[in-house]
Order: sequence, then C-alpha cells, then structure tokens
Amino acid sequence: MMLSAKWNRVVVIVTTLLILAVVNWAIWDKERHLAEGDVVYLALAPVDPRSLMQGDYMALNFELSNAIQRALRQRHEGGTPKAKNGEVIVRLDEQRIAHFQRLDNGSPLGDEERRLHYRLRNGQVRFATNAFFFQEGHGERYESARYGQFRVNGDGELLLVSLHDVDLNRLGEMAR
Repeated sequence: MMLSAKWNRVVVIVTTLLILAVVNWAIWDKERHLAEGDVVYLALAPVDPRSLMQGDYMALNFELSNAIQRALRQRHEGGTPKAKNGEVIVRLDEQRIAHFQRLDNGSPLGDEERRLHYRLRNGQVRFATNAFFFQEGHGERYESARYGQFRVNGDGELLLVSLHDVDLNRLGEMAR
C-alpha cells in the first residue's frame, strides 16, 4: 500500500511536469512566431462589429477571405466545400499589404509572394481569428480599422498582432 501511494505521487509529479513543459513550449513557440514572423497586412471587409453575449469585440472578415471563396467556387463549379484546410498565395506590395494571387497549386513562389494557411469552416474562410477583442467602452478606437497586421511564420500560419487604419497607423493605443 505504501509503494502504491509513492507510485501515484510519482505519476502525478511526472504528469504535472510534462503538462508544464508542453504549455511552456507552446508559449515559447507563439512568442517566437510574434517576434520573428514576417509582417503582413490583410485588408478588412465589412462585418457586424458587436456582440452583446461576448462583450466588446470587432468581428473580422478579410477581403482575402472573399477572394479565396470566389476561387473555391470556381474550382468546385459554383459550390464550396464545407470544411477544408488550404493555402493561398498572396503578393505583398511595398507596404506589405497582401493581395490575392491564386490558390496554392504547388508552384514555386515569386519574389514578393507568400504562402498563407487558411481554414474553411461552414463555408467561411478563416485565418488566425475571426474576432478582435478590446476593453469594454473602447470600441471607438477601432472604428477606423481597415487592416489587420499579422505575423506569418515559415509554415504560413498567421497570428493577429493589431488593427490599423487606412494609413497603416496602429489603432487602440492611448494618446500620451
């Protein structure tokens, strides 16, 4: 009985250490992605900006999502799959704004092209997130949002960093 209690304690300690290691590795990986990823701006498309159930947030939709949906409809003869993961090729302009080029077909990338990963769920194209949450009562700071700034890693995964206006000025920071 004493051996069983010690064994249970060892299992709990090892499991806890393993969980902590996995969580810390995931945090480190995201921090590295934010620090080292290429900056890419995606133009926003209009959506409903509020949800009473979830507090203040801006629902996000991107012009690139709409272009991907059009390309998928053409590829699938008018319909689109309900769920799939895919990659899109974008061209970055001099301001690093992404412009749709094509759905990924495996061909090599051009000089200013990047491969971005997307998810299609329930007919909707999603990148890193479909919402940007902000502190209650600060919605007016984001009303002029026209771009989302992302960091993209070598695998084409995107992380949303901030929202920006038409001149690519970062929104939401308090005046000093």
